Amino acid sequence: MNEKRNVIVAILLSAAFVSILNQTLLLIAMPPIMNDFKIDANLAQWLTTVYLLTNGILIPITAFLIGRFSNRLLLIVALTLFSMGTFLGAFAPTFTVLLMARVIQAAGAGVIMPLMQTILLTMYPKEKRGSIMGLAGLVTGFAPAIGPTLSGWILEHFTWRHLFFTVLPVSVIVLTVATIFMKNVTTKKEGQLDALSIVYSSLGWGGLLYGFSIAGAVGFQSMPVLASLMVGGITLFLFIRRQLQLPKPMLEFRVFQSAMFSITTFLSSLVYALMIGTQILITFYIQNVRQLSALETGLVLLIGALVMGILSPVTGKIFDKVGGKGLALVGFTSILIGSGAFIALSMHTKLWLLACLFTMISFGISMIMMPLTTAGMNALPTHLMAHATAMNSTLRMVGGALVTALLVTIMSTVTTLQQEMGVADAMLNGIRTAFIVTTILSAVGLLLSLYMKKPNAK
Repeated sequence: MNEKRNVIVAILLSAAFVSILNQTLLLIAMPPIMNDFKIDANLAQWLTTVYLLTNGILIPITAFLIGRFSNRLLLIVALTLFSMGTFLGAFAPTFTVLLMARVIQAAGAGVIMPLMQTILLTMYPKEKRGSIMGLAGLVTGFAPAIGPTLSGWILEHFTWRHLFFTVLPVSVIVLTVATIFMKNVTTKKEGQLDALSIVYSSLGWGGLLYGFSIAGAVGFQSMPVLASLMVGGITLFLFIRRQLQLPKPMLEFRVFQSAMFSITTFLSSLVYALMIGTQILITFYIQNVRQLSALETGLVLLIGALVMGILSPVTGKIFDKVGGKGLALVGFTSILIGSGAFIALSMHTKLWLLACLFTMISFGISMIMMPLTTAGMNALPTHLMAHATAMNSTLRMVGGALVTALLVTIMSTVTTLQQEMGVADAMLNGIRTAFIVTTILSAVGLLLSLYMKKPNAK
């Protein structure tokens, strides 16, 4: 039994690794893609935006899919879609085809992460979930750790198409192994997909994600952003109301009746948003202010991301013994100190110091992300796991998009207002101001951690 379970875990972690690695590889590949297809930055940004939107539309539906279909079938279909999208992206003759490839990739990747979490939480008892989720954190931390550095190296020696060529064989191998060895763990239930719920969910989550994703570039006051957020907000309200009325909802919002799940989901979403926001601000600082390379950016982020991945299994085991409150307090304190230090950035800040500060923040994130996610799941009965993982993943994406848009908007606004002092100096002040916001958000997280249940109160 243990051997079969270990095989399933290995397959799931491999699938998660390749899907996350794919996402981080393409982050710094925009300039060569723009050059090849003769497009501007606004159009190229759709490669990220469309991936985010497809994920945002699909992830809330995964709770229904996990209940309706076998986990083996879902994983094979998800990996097949992901592999097809990767193959298409590698040989895309036009930007439109590349965009289609990203949609197909995202359709597969959007199912993989919630499916992995649901299966792992279903297979293991509460007292062992911290350790197994910590192992998942090792994989999901290691992929973004090597992604930017690997991408920088590949782009220096080869073309952006080789990013897809790097992912494709790994994806096909994982698909082949999953087809042969994957077993069913979750229980299928009879159910019918509510078409109106899908429409509301797609417009609601999609509208919010699109609005937040373009707000960083055009500002929150622009008409497309306001319209997108308004449509998203209204249809999300209709979606929630419908889910509360349906006898078998597509996404169960009653999981928020658990105070523990609510606070841990908010905090894990907040820390994910801080991680993404910090990485983006550091990237702007190194490449736009200091005019250094993408490879140097990747190297600065590498140590911190590796620390995050390596520590995840350790913090998972600590969580199983003492609970999540202490870890959250230590984690947010570390993030608060690291973010606060970034406010003092200058034109001459050493790259090794940047790496040390990001490592401090990454240490804090490893204390929080998976342990608090696990703490929230442990507060719920097993039959709600699929809904809880879908909700957690969706809110994490929305939170990441919101905070990123907020930080980039603040940075851009300050840069524009102080343009007369020079672009680099103005942007540096904008980045410093954005780090003030991350410091405040870290302090909010620290204060909210105090309201978590005591470690032994399970």
